[in-house]
Amino acid sequence: MTMGFVLGFTVSSLFLLSPQELQSDSIDIGTPEPLVAFTQPVPLPLLENGRPQLSPLPLAQEVWQCEVVVVGGSLGGVAAAAHAMQSGAITCLIELTPWLGGQISAQGVSAIDESRLMWESGTFSPSWTSFKALIQQQTVTLPSWVPVRSEQRVEDLNSCWVGRLCFSPHAGAAAAQKLLKAAAVSAPGSRWGTSIAFKGAEFDATGQLITTINAVRRLPHRSDYVPEGWFSTELGRWYSWQTDDVFAKQSLRLHAPPGKRLLVIDATDTGELVGWAGIPHHLGTEAKATTGEPNASLKANPDCTQAFTYPFVLALHNDHGASLKALARLQPDYSRQEHQREFSVKRYPMFQGLHNFFNYRRIISTTRNNPFYDTSVLGDMTVVNWNRGNDWNWMNPPLILTEQQLDTSGQRQNWKGGLETVALRSAQEHALLFAEWLMKTQAKLQFPLMLMRGSDAPMGTTSGLSMVPYIREGRRISGRSAYGQREFMIREMDLRKDLAGGRDFSRTAIAVTHYAIDLHGCRYRNWQASDEAASAPVKESDIRPLHIPLESLIPQGVDNLLIGGKSIAVTHIANAVTRTHYSEWSIGAAAGATAGWLVTEAPHNLAPAAITAKRLMPTLQRYLTSQGLRYRW
Repeated sequence: MTMGFVLGFTVSSLFLLSPQELQSDSIDIGTPEPLVAFTQPVPLPLLENGRPQLSPLPLAQEVWQCEVVVVGGSLGGVAAAAHAMQSGAITCLIELTPWLGGQISAQGVSAIDESRLMWESGTFSPSWTSFKALIQQQTVTLPSWVPVRSEQRVEDLNSCWVGRLCFSPHAGAAAAQKLLKAAAVSAPGSRWGTSIAFKGAEFDATGQLITTINAVRRLPHRSDYVPEGWFSTELGRWYSWQTDDVFAKQSLRLHAPPGKRLLVIDATDTGELVGWAGIPHHLGTEAKATTGEPNASLKANPDCTQAFTYPFVLALHNDHGASLKALARLQPDYSRQEHQREFSVKRYPMFQGLHNFFNYRRIISTTRNNPFYDTSVLGDMTVVNWNRGNDWNWMNPPLILTEQQLDTSGQRQNWKGGLETVALRSAQEHALLFAEWLMKTQAKLQFPLMLMRGSDAPMGTTSGLSMVPYIREGRRISGRSAYGQREFMIREMDLRKDLAGGRDFSRTAIAVTHYAIDLHGCRYRNWQASDEAASAPVKESDIRPLHIPLESLIPQGVDNLLIGGKSIAVTHIANAVTRTHYSEWSIGAAAGATAGWLVTEAPHNLAPAAITAKRLMPTLQRYLTSQGLRYRW
């Protein structure tokens, strides 16, 4: 049974949300912020239940009643909410950015990168296959200078060689919205919202059950508001409780209906709820002595998460120097020369020939010619997400705040994303300077390059960067005791064909995936030892199919929380496999279906951790199959 059938829609009924018009001659690079991430209030002590206390905590202006709350409208979060609603559970989802979909929309990675082995063996789930078909039917509105009809479907423009589906982020957001609308038919009373920031939670007296999620919604004062694409300055506004000159704010509380239980899914890309609540987790690299992984670093380093990236879109179009003129205004913290030393298109030709750079993640192909061999033409567009370009891997400072930094910064009382704004700003500058470098060094008379920006551009921002960065790795939970580990984690040995010590997780599997160990490494500016697992990357041919067990979604110390994305119990090395599009979708979908099953069909008040103890895994696995999910190879 496919997701399209289960959710009761046909792909021909899809639509694209209309963008607002924007008139702008320059790139808005935001208002420079000081080199301090957050103010330093006096931290408050933990409550008697061991959890943080919010201060301030405004009186809720709106209350949502939900049986399942999904924190984060990432790709995994959208899958989680859709499958929870398909189960009949009253489901609520909140998403920080204006767009649903995470990787495929607001983060700008709208080029699906999948395992070749999974394609050849036909092991993608019906749920994922149906969602990709949904994306392909979305309508894209093209600029007047593109030499084809202005209204086109994704499937009529799709031609890239990173994978089999590349598309405008606008289309990804629209598909996610349509999916949730269709799923909500099965769960009346469900709701979701974008431009809503997670602010914290409330727990019962034991500290083991979440009772409430607190959030703040922002409403632009101006009807023509467009995100800057300069998240380092926007972050503070987006998370603040207070109304300001850009946004009116509304405080929200999400909790269970009277007499009902609450299940919560953390589907944020950095594990925001996990970080805020102090739930045991790992950050950065683990030491070999901790994990036993042959290619782990000798020392752990919490600074060393995978590089993060601000994608942007270049078009083959002559804007008569407007893009370069706008970028010339940028005054980066580090010199242009220091940034430019990192840039290279490596051995790949730019526009012509086998495996050329432009066709790699080409999202608009007006001719749909062969992406492997043929040359792009005027009007074509490509998403740029390049490891020797806009990847930001410097740890000066690191992106994700540690437990100690969260304590001292006061973010446990007033959550502001748990991110370092200086790192965000440096990455933004690096991405725009790579766009400038490409236009200066790679463009030719017959191949002019233009940075796409504005509300009607693919990224939907005034800068042309993605609304938020593509974050490959954040906080990763420490699992409970399982499979011979006191604190369960999926490890390198569980992935590699050639390493001893791999375990069979099929008995408790809720998803199955496959991909190369694709690490985008970390480093310090002065090249001091990074403690990166530099020898870990291998091709997908060296990787065995990975059954993702239920235990990897269940954190320590909280009995009604599941992970619905990248923050599952994996090591830094294993995250390189489980962070990808299909992995994230599969994890989120399984988390949502499991939560829905617990609410609607499982024995009364059964906790996620009790499913295996009660020998109910076969029942749950049959249920996952009925929802169009796949947990076996």
